[in-house]
Amino acid sequence: MRYQHSKDQSAELLRMVMAKMGQHDAAYNPVTFTVWYEQVAGMNSNLSLAIERLVQAHTRLDDADMWQLYQSFVADVDPQAMHRIGTQLNSMMLGMAEAAMRTGDQAGQFGEQLRGLTDVLSGPGGPMLGPEVAQAIVATAQMRSVAQALEQEVSTSRKEINRLRDELTRVRDESLLDTLTQVLNRKGFDQKLAAMLTKPAKAGHVHGLIMLDLDHFKLINDTHGHVMGDRVLQALGEVLRACGAANTGNSVARYGGEEFAILMPDTSRDVCQKMAELVRMHTKAMKVKDRRTQTVILTVTISGGVAVMQADDDAQSLVARADAALYQSKQAGRDRITCA
Repeated sequence: MRYQHSKDQSAELLRMVMAKMGQHDAAYNPVTFTVWYEQVAGMNSNLSLAIERLVQAHTRLDDADMWQLYQSFVADVDPQAMHRIGTQLNSMMLGMAEAAMRTGDQAGQFGEQLRGLTDVLSGPGGPMLGPEVAQAIVATAQMRSVAQALEQEVSTSRKEINRLRDELTRVRDESLLDTLTQVLNRKGFDQKLAAMLTKPAKAGHVHGLIMLDLDHFKLINDTHGHVMGDRVLQALGEVLRACGAANTGNSVARYGGEEFAILMPDTSRDVCQKMAELVRMHTKAMKVKDRRTQTVILTVTISGGVAVMQADDDAQSLVARADAALYQSKQAGRDRITCA
């Protein structure tokens, strides 16, 4: 993990970062925050040297400087780390906005009190303190104006942070999708599987895994070409999304090549088998047509293996048993489902 500071350490670093950000012209956003975080934490020596050179040349660093520093020295931070940083910064911005609002309110109340005092002191019997109180009123008004300006700036920065955080979330989600079939890729599958295994199944239920593999896919590529092979994979992706996503808790993934998987948390062996059969039947019913003539070029079949969690299972053993069941389906003649 790139950032291993404790809560107390990171809190102190946050204060230092905010001080640095206030000294320069760059916006309060996760990119700027990350650059200064790594600099004040002393965890990126090359970045620190680059900042020192830029400060000597420009004195105050702007958005362009921050982006250049980020791209050159920090760009390998993953979206999840950036999401955590953005959340921390957003939380601090919210605290600053609330503090600025309270300061403005208190300044306004104090100003009203001073105006009342001026009226009293301006009376016939009041001492000659009017000018001093008037100066205090002016200073208070200025303080309130500054607080309101800070509140507005923080509000604007928070909107930008939220926008960037949403963008990071979108990029992170896209990084887990297979671009051809629009189901999860192998990385997405591994994450979903790990998450499923960390949660015990509900009483009377088990976690299930279906492994599926297109039959004779190499022959399809060799006979009809890789473009047609891609169309078949895309069509299977549509079938899997339609069938496998019937339960919102399920996750559909392209495991690799022409092999796919469906994760089914809190289910039963019978439900998993029925799901696998549903996918098999819909796949067999697919008609791949020539787009010009609309004639059917080919039909495809799929084989599958089903496994449900056992007491001593981990991710590797669950996948291995589902794969073994898939292999049995292939050996038995394909176009069938086998339960481990």
